[in-house]
Amino acid sequence: MTPIESIRHSIATELDRLNSRINDALMSNNGLMNRVVEGYLTTKGKQIRPILVILTAKLFGEVSDRVIAAAASVEMLHNATLIHDDVVDESKLRRGQATVNSVWDNQIAVLVGDFFVSSALQQSISTGDLRIVEALAHLGKILSLGEVDQIYNARYHCLDEEAYFKIISHKTASLFVSCIKMGAYAVDADGPRVEAMERFAELLGLCFQIRDDIFDYYSNDEVGKPTGNDLREGKITLPLLYALTKTDAPEREAMLALSKKEQLEESEIEILIDYARRAGGIDYAYSTMDRLRDEAMQLLSGFPESQTVEDFRSIFNYIIARRY
Repeated sequence: MTPIESIRHSIATELDRLNSRINDALMSNNGLMNRVVEGYLTTKGKQIRPILVILTAKLFGEVSDRVIAAAASVEMLHNATLIHDDVVDESKLRRGQATVNSVWDNQIAVLVGDFFVSSALQQSISTGDLRIVEALAHLGKILSLGEVDQIYNARYHCLDEEAYFKIISHKTASLFVSCIKMGAYAVDADGPRVEAMERFAELLGLCFQIRDDIFDYYSNDEVGKPTGNDLREGKITLPLLYALTKTDAPEREAMLALSKKEQLEESEIEILIDYARRAGGIDYAYSTMDRLRDEAMQLLSGFPESQTVEDFRSIFNYIIARRY
């Protein structure tokens, strides 16, 4: 049993409530919408984000209906972004399954994504807590800005590690931070300990994206994402970014010029991937995650030991070690 499976087992009752609430929220009197939603929900993923909401509530209080509604809202917003991303990226697979846009078409997929967004907002409103509504609305803005920044940097070949971290902080880590905020709001918790967990969540989100970026340098059929997909879209992630800017390898200038081509051939993508590996980019990405994890574990050490604290520790270690 993986750490995530173990955590899911320990909060199985709460997750059942969550999924029942999501199913009810997404059902409508529109037959086509129901068919698409039912098909999409057959592959729920690991639900790490709502799990963070639930664990935060357990850390600071009790898991009430308000907590479940907050968790449902953030999970539906997250899925809306995935559906829309698949349209933008023209993806055919997600979690090894056909995407909404590939089964139906882009028009249906965009509308289904919009339906998820609206349903997420309704769930946040049902908590009766404007802080939760504001957190969800702000999250939607930050996620969009992160994606726009990434497109801009890819288009204009920005090779800057600080800019890279700003992007992944917005497009990925912000979602994890919002989960902690919403879980804390739902049990009326605040103060330095909540702030410490928000920082923990930011570190977790950064590592999640770095690990995801590393996948792009190795084939992994389970992810449903071909090797080099980021490079096809002009995205220079941390392993190659390090290799292009932080090493004195003799071929660095040639690789730098190649990375700035508007359209890369498959053979050129392989050349850049091989260079990132040989120049220490993968090792650098792992060492960066280790550094971030050390800070996160130090934050957790400020809490009394409990099963919930151990679950947070396990999630972080799982994120770095995961294979897909």
